[in-house]
Amino acid sequence: MARQFKHNVDTEISITYIITSRKLTLVAALGVTIGIAIFIFMNCMTAGFTRKSNTMIFNNTPHIRVYKDDQISQPLIKSISSKKLDMISNPKVVPESDRIVDPDKIVALLKAQPDVQIVTPQIAVSVFYNSGLSQINGNASGVDIIEADRMFNIKPTMVEGRMEDLAILPNGILLGVGIAAKMNVKTGDNISITSSRNVNRVMKVAGLFKTNNSVTDKTKSYISVHSAQQLMREGASYVTDIDVDVTDFTKAADYSARFSALTGYKAEDWKAANNTLVSAANMRSVLVTAISMSILLVAGFGIYNILNMTISQKINDIAILKAMGFQGNDVIRIFVLQGALIGLMGIIAGLVMAGLLVFFTSKIYVGGDIGYFPIIFDGSIFIRGSLFGLVITLLAGYLPARKAANVDPVSIFRK
Repeated sequence: MARQFKHNVDTEISITYIITSRKLTLVAALGVTIGIAIFIFMNCMTAGFTRKSNTMIFNNTPHIRVYKDDQISQPLIKSISSKKLDMISNPKVVPESDRIVDPDKIVALLKAQPDVQIVTPQIAVSVFYNSGLSQINGNASGVDIIEADRMFNIKPTMVEGRMEDLAILPNGILLGVGIAAKMNVKTGDNISITSSRNVNRVMKVAGLFKTNNSVTDKTKSYISVHSAQQLMREGASYVTDIDVDVTDFTKAADYSARFSALTGYKAEDWKAANNTLVSAANMRSVLVTAISMSILLVAGFGIYNILNMTISQKINDIAILKAMGFQGNDVIRIFVLQGALIGLMGIIAGLVMAGLLVFFTSKIYVGGDIGYFPIIFDGSIFIRGSLFGLVITLLAGYLPARKAANVDPVSIFRK
């Protein structure tokens, strides 16, 4: 009962200090509000950028690409000592076919692996889209369109025609809207394309797609695997790439090393294929986290300073409390509770402010390949921001509270 009474008194004293120092309390709570709001807003923005970047990457890149890498010629006679030079040479790419041998067997092998979701062969063909006397440089992907749609999410990007018609039309082609605009063609028109092996074919436009990536829309097209093999003057077993999607794309690097050993071909994960974009995203994430944490720490220092001022002003009160029998832990509890209540007020207001900032920012249309501003409402970030804010405010309250707990009432009364 006595302990419960003391706890109630501690709480009443904390609340009294908050009420009697309204202006200081509001300033400290406002600092936490701004710190929490900026922390959450910037992290939601980073999460939005990352998701947008990954979406744009995975519209064109599989989690793992299995292909035959270029071979570099080796010295004819290798030196047996590191101090001597190799006999020969002139390292160059060995002219070999990029064909994957026995692709059906490799596809079946990869499909049998755990955590593999989609495996589909692909043939990459460099082509010219012929428009009168002009030729537009680009690339055509020979795919099984249904499997490719599962991997690259093609169907939602269709703006004209039907994606499924590519599987029906023997000479069908799906064009990016940028190519279609340059050639002034629409669904149902015939176009002529020329492959890198100088094979000309007339193709029927089965549909147009728009990925919001201007480079892709101006260069890429999809054709059937059979059409790609004809354009490359190859047989029915010719395949240049095998694309793989796994359940957890963040572990693609681990899977790629295993698949490379399993198949004997180069297996490249999406991070390696988009190294520059991934590095830029990592830099952006570190920068934003550092800035947002700094703002939160500044808010914590605000509470620390205000509690320090309160303790200096209430030093006589603290001495009286200790003379009445209050222990050091009671004094710590009073000021930690004061800091926690200030932090709690700031966190609640910060969550509301962050939610409004994220909502209104997500409605801003920036145009181009981006569309609406890439920011997302991520509940885990709100929870993380609240916990960080609570820890910092408790710490900011605890440090000056320890100073107050060590006050000697006798020395204070003598003054």
